[in-house]
Amino acid sequence: MHTLPTFADKAWTFRSSLPAERHVLDLAADLDVSPLLVRLLWTRGLRSVEAMDLFLDPGLRHLALPDQWCGLMHAGETIARALSQGKKPTVWGDYDVDGITSTALLLLFFRARGIVADYHIPHRQTEGYGLNTSGIETLADRGTGLLVTVDCGISQLQEVGRAKELGMTVVVSDHHLPGPDLPVADAIMNPKIGECPCPNLAGVGVAFLLAAVLNRMLPGEHLDMRQFLDLVALGTVADIVELTGQNRILAKNGLAMLKEGKRPGVVALKEVCGYKPGAVLDEDRVGFGLAPRINAAGRLGHAETALRLLLAQDLVEARGLAKELDGYNTQRRNVGREIQEEALRLAQEQKGRFGLVLHAPHWHEGVIGIIASKVAETHYRPAIILTDHESGHLKGSGRSIPQFSLYDGLVACQHLLQGFGGHSQAAGLRLRRDDLPAFQAAFDTVVSQALGNTPPTPTLVLDAPLGFGEIDYDLLKELELLAPFGMDNPKPLFLSPPVTVRNRKPVGAEHVFLDLRDAEAEVTMRAKAWNQAENLPRSITGKSMLLAYTPKFNEFNGVTSIELVLRDWAFQG
Repeated sequence: MHTLPTFADKAWTFRSSLPAERHVLDLAADLDVSPLLVRLLWTRGLRSVEAMDLFLDPGLRHLALPDQWCGLMHAGETIARALSQGKKPTVWGDYDVDGITSTALLLLFFRARGIVADYHIPHRQTEGYGLNTSGIETLADRGTGLLVTVDCGISQLQEVGRAKELGMTVVVSDHHLPGPDLPVADAIMNPKIGECPCPNLAGVGVAFLLAAVLNRMLPGEHLDMRQFLDLVALGTVADIVELTGQNRILAKNGLAMLKEGKRPGVVALKEVCGYKPGAVLDEDRVGFGLAPRINAAGRLGHAETALRLLLAQDLVEARGLAKELDGYNTQRRNVGREIQEEALRLAQEQKGRFGLVLHAPHWHEGVIGIIASKVAETHYRPAIILTDHESGHLKGSGRSIPQFSLYDGLVACQHLLQGFGGHSQAAGLRLRRDDLPAFQAAFDTVVSQALGNTPPTPTLVLDAPLGFGEIDYDLLKELELLAPFGMDNPKPLFLSPPVTVRNRKPVGAEHVFLDLRDAEAEVTMRAKAWNQAENLPRSITGKSMLLAYTPKFNEFNGVTSIELVLRDWAFQG
């Protein structure tokens, strides 16, 4: 029996109960894996050999058929018909990674099929998210007859209506939550409308499916659609959608394509991140290396730079663009650091609120989403960060916690908003400056009511106890079968037995290495604790701890070793 530590501000708990040990052993024998891996699969909701086998081997053959996706066939037929009529296509995307990869995917598909297509990605500061009437009118002047949206359009009724007035065929492909009314597009492909195999598909996943059905509908030689899966993985991982089901199939196979690095833009992006050409690109390297550099273009410059990188046909051009993106990312970190410190101070002043709404007129619009994430994580509250916009209103970005749907919260406050959209855990919004105090009060009330007037407590969910003596290369190879990790498929998190701190080694000013001894197993292992130097001072040497940790491979100078990544800890005695 393992007793979990309790805290005033957090809770450790194990995942769902496990089946009888005999059943675990039978499943392990059928799958030819360890009982521990079966337990991990079980706690992720997989109950049969078939479901577990599909999770461990999510081949492309398991993708749902096109007619299982509501609106997909009709959208493909609409585009194919418009192209056969000689209408010039334009792809309208978004300035984040999901939108940029979606745009690049369709443009590269059209290029490979010999179709000349235009594109438009709005400028974050001057145009804002999604479609806008002036941009649509400009495209009409340039001869656009077919407008295909990616990662946007589902809530922009007026703009789609204007495109129709100008004689365009309009196909909306999006994955955001729709409003009460749908745009008057000729066709809509959105997995959140009607029955679909994966309602939480990323925008780039929708674009991939659209290109795949078009590939079969257009005349000429069919393409091998696997060539676009690197873009699908990049956008899917960056957009933090559930990495299960259809998303898992696309992401797992796409990450393998990213590793191959055949696209010049991907090769150049790997280089500026310091990754070797053939390096494995897991969800961490995508999420913390590639994606921030692509996002930085839209945050501090124009997202078109990132799009041009993904469209680049030679390495010389790609390297120049990747270097530019790397510069934007460095600038983004510097700008964000100052704003983050200020926002966290303001959040501390509002620590009695359930929902945090923070505003400063000088905060850079390009980084407020990142700051909202940090505030929500630090204070474990839904957080909205607002800044002044050129149009005279306030523009904001919000992030939430698992217990609260941010989108539903904004619906409840929509009488105070000029516009909003997004998901349960992330959203954007606009409001009048004069409505800020009322919105702060209303949002706090909505969050408080949703949480039952009880301050939310962060919960750390562990998978199983695991002593150091059970950790070896075979175990880690099995754990890698569960990747890619993300929402709905978190990295396995284990509870250690009591271990003793043998040594503490600082790494820079903020990180530490700990040498930890499991006396019962007679094994010492090294653990990394990022950004925890202040919380793990030199005085911990010799103390006993319980760890919440994940074991992983570490490669350094060509040598592979096993290390532990600390998520949390509790001192004993």
